[in-house]
Amino acid sequence: MNSFNHILAKGKPDYTTLYEHLSYVKIVIEKIASTKGIDKTVAAKGAILHDIGKVHPIFQKRLQPEYSWSENEPPFRHEIASLLFLSVFDESIHSDLIEMVIAHHKSVLNDPSGRGLLDLPQNFDFDVFDLHSEDWENWSVGALQILSAFNIDTPEQILLSQARANYEKVVEFVESKINNHGYSKYKGLLVSADHFASALIDKSDEQAKQIFKTPNLEFYNREGELYPLSLKSDSSSKKHTIVVACTGAGKTDFLFRRCKGRVFYTLPYQASINAMYNRVKNELESTNPNLDIRVLHTSSSVTVKNGTIEEKMKQSLVGSSIKVLTPHQLAGIIFGCKGFESIITDIEGCDVILDEIHTYTDITRSIVLKIVEVLNRLNCRLHIGTATMPTVLYNKILNVLGKENVMEVKLTKAELDRFDRHTTHKIESWNDTTEIIQSAIEKNQKILLVCNRVKSAQDIYNFCVEHYDVPSLLIHSRFKRGDRNEKEELLLGLNEDGEPNGKFNTSKNSCIVIATQVVEVSLDISFDLMVTETAPLDAMIQRFGRVNRKRTNETIGHLKPVYIIAPPDDTKKALPYKLKVLEKSYKILPTSDTLHERDLQLMLDKVFPEIDVIDIETHSVFKADGTCKLQYLTHRAKSYLLKLLEIDSVSCILNKDIESYENSGYDDRILLEIPARYWQVKDFPQGKYGTKPFIMPDHSYSSEFGFEIEKAKSFSTTESFL
Repeated sequence: MNSFNHILAKGKPDYTTLYEHLSYVKIVIEKIASTKGIDKTVAAKGAILHDIGKVHPIFQKRLQPEYSWSENEPPFRHEIASLLFLSVFDESIHSDLIEMVIAHHKSVLNDPSGRGLLDLPQNFDFDVFDLHSEDWENWSVGALQILSAFNIDTPEQILLSQARANYEKVVEFVESKINNHGYSKYKGLLVSADHFASALIDKSDEQAKQIFKTPNLEFYNREGELYPLSLKSDSSSKKHTIVVACTGAGKTDFLFRRCKGRVFYTLPYQASINAMYNRVKNELESTNPNLDIRVLHTSSSVTVKNGTIEEKMKQSLVGSSIKVLTPHQLAGIIFGCKGFESIITDIEGCDVILDEIHTYTDITRSIVLKIVEVLNRLNCRLHIGTATMPTVLYNKILNVLGKENVMEVKLTKAELDRFDRHTTHKIESWNDTTEIIQSAIEKNQKILLVCNRVKSAQDIYNFCVEHYDVPSLLIHSRFKRGDRNEKEELLLGLNEDGEPNGKFNTSKNSCIVIATQVVEVSLDISFDLMVTETAPLDAMIQRFGRVNRKRTNETIGHLKPVYIIAPPDDTKKALPYKLKVLEKSYKILPTSDTLHERDLQLMLDKVFPEIDVIDIETHSVFKADGTCKLQYLTHRAKSYLLKLLEIDSVSCILNKDIESYENSGYDDRILLEIPARYWQVKDFPQGKYGTKPFIMPDHSYSSEFGFEIEKAKSFSTTESFL
């Protein structure tokens, strides 16, 4: 038994030893480096060195269960202590090792915690070297023993004077690089491997064998006369793709057919990425044994310290064959948020599918356009599919990618005519829906009601439960992820084998589903009737696609009704949308008549003749000329994403779930999380583990209604429920 097995790298719940953790990181980083064309020998040494400073007794003390942190303690950074051993390694790779180690947790300058390498002397009254070399003669021996166990040629001891020289060399290097602009591929490499190994622990070796594999996408070569895109050739020497076609025409298959490597599949912020993840996984399982497919949820880890916010992009695990996510994670690249180098490591050179780029807000459009620009510069192949893109936005994307580089695919008018499926009817308010819903129930129809806000959906659900004697289901974004998974399974009406189970979507009897925007994209459901609040036209077209979706030769030409409730009368009630857009969208729809697919593009262009694009160049670290204007080895401290985007960017958990959350691994933790918007929950206490979720009172949540922020705020102080 090694004499250093008592030295830990992680505290609860895993208590991983330092030797084990370094071993796991080394395995993973060698795999990533070899895939990315980086010297894996250098990478491995960076992995071994990066956490060796955790041997320090200060760090070890802090991992003990009985430890209680005091604000008076000077900040100890294990990254700094690790680099006191820099001279053990060949001088020719010192700069690479410094880049991997010194900033893998903190910006070296202006970190929001004030604890970056160059921040410490300015913000704290202690000698940085003295603290990190304290008791050097004793603890450095253990560190050298671990380095030696990795076959690193180590001396019997490193003198304190040598440690000081190493520290001074690191500071000198960082000071010389800080005013350069760009990002470090070595930092991205180390952060990627460290995150991977920390998440998977003893499964790292096994899982690392599966990463960076190109998926077999032959499944999507299937053809069918009901899916016109399946009959069109995907052959083109052009790098990128834009497909314009209505729901059900086979866009997803066509976009996958255009992919040549690993795939990042992005869906709009409100979409059900779980449903798409399950769909792709089921479709590719037979031709891709042990397919590494992952799903990234919208919310990120947001740490609040001293009134500032730091956005930490949830990188999850690099190298998956297919990753399903939203643009929120990719936007971390353009804003330089914490972990952005790791996202670049993962996505560079891959295929990226952008499914249904929505145009709801100026900010969303601006960010998506910037993502397209940056991914193009990262040598990604972009494949964009849409049924609802205004021509003005289409042309902006063409301009970014270069028309000569884009394969453009559209359906003919004759093909579009075979997708007429709806009649649209205008009503004034929810008060006008009672007879409509009752009549549909008597006809044994499946009914879908769509609201623009969670609170409205909860109120309508409550009304339906009280007044209609049929199964009802509420689904929105404010459920625990575990509960939402179950609700989506109920909604889809399929068992684990993908066979119909007679629930909701596959029910043969009348039922009611009340939902928000989460049903607009990616959920493969087909209802008989819809009532929806007015939304921007592109969003409503997506919603309409959940009615009369299933097509057969017999159903072509048969129409089903959609009822649209008039827009509100003031801008506040119209949120999260612009009132003028809602008014134009409502007005342009046919009144009690057929909605023709061939007319939709003209309608969209009338609602969106121009689109406002916010100039985010000052916020983006990647500029239009291709340069990266970010100080080296730093990341953006303030969350521009949270400031600019109205999305669920943080997570909450219930007070009763704290213990389970703290003692669970990543997969179990995420099931307990409730997505939320930062500004709604920022005044509540925040946890210390996982994504550092905000803690909500138990009574503010139920598995039937989901999270109700009004109930959470009914407490005047946080102490009243903790």
